[in-house]
Amino acid sequence: MLLKIELENFFSIKNKICIDFRAGNINSAQSRELQDNVIEWNHQKVLKTIGLFGPNASGKSNIIKAIHFCCRTILESHQYNEGGMFNFMPFKFDHFDSKPSSFFIDFVCENIEYEYSFTLNRSQILTESLFYFPNNRRAKIFVRNEKNEYSFGSVTIPAVKDVIESTSNVNLFLSRANNMNREFAQKIYRYFLNTLMLGLIPLNDKLVEDSFSKYKELILKALAICDSDISDVKLTHEKIKMPIPNIEEQMKIAFKEAEIDSIKIETFHQFNEKISFDIETEESNGTKKLFAVLIRLIDVVKNQKSLMLDEFDASLHTRLADFILDLIHASSKAQFLFTSHNTNLIDVKRLRKDQIVFVNKNNEGATDVYSLYDYKDFRENMDAQKGYLQGRFDAVPYVDSSVQTLKNLLGE
Repeated sequence: MLLKIELENFFSIKNKICIDFRAGNINSAQSRELQDNVIEWNHQKVLKTIGLFGPNASGKSNIIKAIHFCCRTILESHQYNEGGMFNFMPFKFDHFDSKPSSFFIDFVCENIEYEYSFTLNRSQILTESLFYFPNNRRAKIFVRNEKNEYSFGSVTIPAVKDVIESTSNVNLFLSRANNMNREFAQKIYRYFLNTLMLGLIPLNDKLVEDSFSKYKELILKALAICDSDISDVKLTHEKIKMPIPNIEEQMKIAFKEAEIDSIKIETFHQFNEKISFDIETEESNGTKKLFAVLIRLIDVVKNQKSLMLDEFDASLHTRLADFILDLIHASSKAQFLFTSHNTNLIDVKRLRKDQIVFVNKNNEGATDVYSLYDYKDFRENMDAQKGYLQGRFDAVPYVDSSVQTLKNLLGE
């Protein structure tokens, strides 16, 4: 379960921004009707969903991208070799390109709260720390400072000297410790690997087959609820030929063909259940997107995971976007952070004020993040969508598309 994410100095993100899943103090009649939108944990309420809304180029995608970068660094940095560069750019204005970037995640793993953070620049890890809250009191597990010195708390971590010696300036200690089978790190590593889900699974990935075989009945029922006329879906394996480059003696590039195993997905419709359709070439983008979302979403909901999706409802009807949020809210502890341009979702009858988060660029060209909950004068009997489109919350593009302006543009 996610409690809080803080990000700093990553692409359009300049100063620290916070995505806070800890629910605000809202006790209105409207919020009580949305009690399924929160999780009760450790005497506090935690949000199941947060939507990021704002104009193009405001930084919504960069927030999701920063979380992806953070998680991939945790999962993969033990493989990194010295001399390489981390694949991101810091904020480019105000000399921030020479300043460190930071990542902080406050989360719950096996019912214990943890705080993990690290800072880096493009060439090396600078700091790293892991704290936890046994008996609701913050305690240190380890801290790594800018001099590459380590200190450890009261938790007994056996045989870490060899891990420290093996951790270079481009490796996270947590990642290296997991790779060297240290139990304290493996539990945290598994959280980021198995519980924090990033994006959708490509439809030709083996994970699609694993998830579909486990949840086929649920996925078909969900498709029916979504008013799809798909009555069945079948996954098969097929051999396809792929060209691979071959460097010949004359240094001319030739191509050979290699057979690779691929997954083929076929759909069957109620009108004639004997005729199959190839999902990649014969189904609409909306159907493909819905199937991909359901493959990921059912797993997230059934196993109490957290999911991050950029423009999750692209190619989907607004009622399907509602369905996806309702499915998360119907779960016990699943969570969903998403970006969207669908202003129909800016609705306090569907989302609490603290679930509606606006993303905008400030005068410095940097990403700002704030929620509808921050507007204390906004009452729940007001129309949030209308207020947003009128520019009351700023995070809306101001476009002068009058006919006269466009005539001037075209020189007419």
